Amino acid sequence: MDILVNAVVALHIIGIAALLGGFLFQMGALRTGGARMLPGMLHGALTMLVTGVALVGLNEAQGATLNHVKIGVKLAVLVVILALVYVKRDDRTVPAPVLGTVGLLTIVNIFLATLWT
Repeated sequence: MDILVNAVVALHIIGIAALLGGFLFQMGALRTGGARMLPGMLHGALTMLVTGVALVGLNEAQGATLNHVKIGVKLAVLVVILALVYVKRDDRTVPAPVLGTVGLLTIVNIFLATLWT
């Protein structure tokens, strides 16, 4: 079971890398006003959602004690990220505050995962 949990954690990290990487890639386009939501950002956010839910389920099945408040806050942040990316995915350009919000919330989610114990 530990191998499965570790594989899902790896997929979760790949999802956040896709989301954060897409944001960082678009930072240069912000200066020219041509920034947009990349498909990889949507796929990364969806991967994070699916693997995050799977991780909660796998850990609950193993009898681990989970911080449900932390999980709820992280889920809420991810739902906002997912909503912004999904709504703006077809727009030719995205306003800088929207893309900045996605990047900021992604970083907040990383810090919540690592610093909240």
